[in-house]
Amino acid sequence: MKITEWKKSLEEISKIVDKTSPLYAYITSNQLSGFEEHHFKEAVNKASTFYNAQGYPKAEVFKEALDRKELHSRELENLLIENGYQDPVETYLKILDQTSAIKEQTDNLKLNRLMLKWLSIFLDEGLAEWPMPNREKGFYKAWLGLAKYDKDYQIDKDTPQSASIALDQLFKNCSEEEIHHSIQFHLTSLPGWVGYIKQRQSSDSGWKEEAPISMLEYLAVRLTIAEKLNLKIEVVPTFKTTNEKQQELAYLFLKAWEISWQKELAEQLTHNQSPENSTIPDAQMVFCIDTRSELIRRKIEESGNYETFGYAGFFGIAMDYKSTEDGLTRKSCPPILDSAYKVFYRIKQEQETQAKAYKKQLKKIKFKNYFFKRLKNMLPSAFGYVEGTGILYGLSLLGRTLLPTKYHQLMNRGKIAAEKSYEPKLGKKEHQHDISLEEKVNLVKATFNLTGWKTFAPVIIFTGHGSHTSNNPFASSLDCGACAGNPGRHNARTLASIANEKEVRLALKNNFGIDIPESTIFLGAEHNTVTDEIEIFDTEFAQDHKEALQKINENLKQAQLEATRERLGTEKESLKIAHKKSNNWSETRPEWGLAKNASFIIGPRELTKGLNLNGRCFLQSYDWKTDKDGSALSGIMQGPMVVTQWINNHYYFSTVDNEKFGAGSKITHNITGKFGVMQGNGSDLTKGLPLQSLKMSDSEMYHQPLRLSVVIETPIDRVEKILKEQPHLKSLLDNEWIYLLVINPEEDRQIKRYASGLKWENLDKNSTKDAVKLAV
Repeated sequence: MKITEWKKSLEEISKIVDKTSPLYAYITSNQLSGFEEHHFKEAVNKASTFYNAQGYPKAEVFKEALDRKELHSRELENLLIENGYQDPVETYLKILDQTSAIKEQTDNLKLNRLMLKWLSIFLDEGLAEWPMPNREKGFYKAWLGLAKYDKDYQIDKDTPQSASIALDQLFKNCSEEEIHHSIQFHLTSLPGWVGYIKQRQSSDSGWKEEAPISMLEYLAVRLTIAEKLNLKIEVVPTFKTTNEKQQELAYLFLKAWEISWQKELAEQLTHNQSPENSTIPDAQMVFCIDTRSELIRRKIEESGNYETFGYAGFFGIAMDYKSTEDGLTRKSCPPILDSAYKVFYRIKQEQETQAKAYKKQLKKIKFKNYFFKRLKNMLPSAFGYVEGTGILYGLSLLGRTLLPTKYHQLMNRGKIAAEKSYEPKLGKKEHQHDISLEEKVNLVKATFNLTGWKTFAPVIIFTGHGSHTSNNPFASSLDCGACAGNPGRHNARTLASIANEKEVRLALKNNFGIDIPESTIFLGAEHNTVTDEIEIFDTEFAQDHKEALQKINENLKQAQLEATRERLGTEKESLKIAHKKSNNWSETRPEWGLAKNASFIIGPRELTKGLNLNGRCFLQSYDWKTDKDGSALSGIMQGPMVVTQWINNHYYFSTVDNEKFGAGSKITHNITGKFGVMQGNGSDLTKGLPLQSLKMSDSEMYHQPLRLSVVIETPIDRVEKILKEQPHLKSLLDNEWIYLLVINPEEDRQIKRYASGLKWENLDKNSTKDAVKLAV
């Protein structure tokens, strides 16, 4: 056996493990991204062995969907019969309900416990008062320096001084198959922690240099400890997968449920007769494609003569921004993009006094937090600190519990007002120099091209979104995914600032025929998705639009009221309830985030305007008539469509197996190292979403675990051309990670569904054996 054999296996298996995002930059992703080259059905089968996980909804979930008539019994029965299942549905539900739990090996549990100890102190990002020494030398050497003091096992002088040599020795008498199984077993015993190691390796944060760690080092430490303890750990896979019949039935039940949803959605879209607005609107507002924008857009359009658009929430600017609050630089564009720009905030001349006062206040808060943390953690002062501050903490606890909104306002007074005293300036990532006119023009032009923009209102508002919640470790997961788990207001304000520049407008007119009236003003805003409040920034630059803005703000308040009433299901005190959910430190469900997402609709607003889509659809504005060469659609399919698939699968797998792919219950969460969450005092690092983000209660479903159904209004030949040019998109469709439905305006708006191999089928016909044949 060649020594390099373990390196080959390690590299191969490492590719399959999905990254685990830190809490402060929480990114939704497909937990099975390492299997995307396989058909969905095959990927789920492989993952059930790889992770010992469930890949389909449980029988009780399908039963609930049938009872709610979300899974149409006719679609299910047709699909079952076509695939040779003639018995009543109840028979197959009983088969699906037959599960067998796999007991974890005692030795592996012990090894996991020891690894958790070392991983949590090595990877710590500022929570621990005393950091682990020698972290800059890497995980293996830092561990080796302290392991001799560990009473659980004995490290002797013969232990290799490097991780690579350690693995050479450990695997020297193993066969190729044994090596492969061993590495797979040990990398998937704590997939959440291993996923964070993978994330740390690829990140550009300072922790990568301050505490470098690799999967090689992790494996070397783990297997060395196992050897020293003589642990009998089974390295040949013993995972008991669900039998083949159960897998096949679960797949059919899921597919029937998805077809049921597609037909319901198609029925709504087909019968929606919203006419195109021929008048110039009083204002136009651009929202993120996020499913939470659907409700507020509908309510705004009902409140006045307003037009709304959907556009990815980073507004086309691949940027970082430097926070005015803590001075840290954060990414504010999709993780798949490298940041080309950086936004620096500078104080507005007329608000210099306010900005300086805020900076002074922040310094005091920073010192106070540091001082009290030192008192709390230093041995000589810890006891006295607890005794002396008990009454203050008691009052704070009462305030947060009984008067959460007022307490939050008191603690955060002046924060938004202070941020308004700064204005964004876009520069290159490396420095603050202004970017070229050409780059600015292209950023603004892309917005109009992708959304099919036709006319310009006097006021145009780019509206990012953020979620303001209290005591919520998963707060970042509720912010804008297109902004890497940060609020989108920074991108919105930046794009508005560029679009207001005279030179940019002149170049748009002279070079591209995009004539923006001189009277049009662009503004940035933020939609708080917990309270549905919309905060508009930089209005002092719109002195000629005071009356218009006053009316807009009045209508936005009415839209907020109507949105909270519908979302919370109450006519009385909906705003008060929404604010309480936002500020209450004990609230486990401040908002639902992207739960219930099921479709991504790409088309003009007339396609969906007036429809109540119940927050289930991502909405991307697009007009095929203005996209002559199909380049705009290609960009949407390669970018937002792929990202929404990640989001959809993140929710899907977090729902079908919350223990392996989700985050369990918030009630027993324990933050570790400022970057992750464990269950109780020690567990694998959670990878997905908590139960409270997915279910109404322990037994009642909220999110419906369905694969993403994409709907595009465009000629089919345009889609086919893109799929031929972009094989990775075709692969996602052929392998059923995404469904694609096309409304063909050139064929009486018939809806066709994509079938494998660039084939199409009618959606409205009864399902045929060829159309729904099980994938091999």
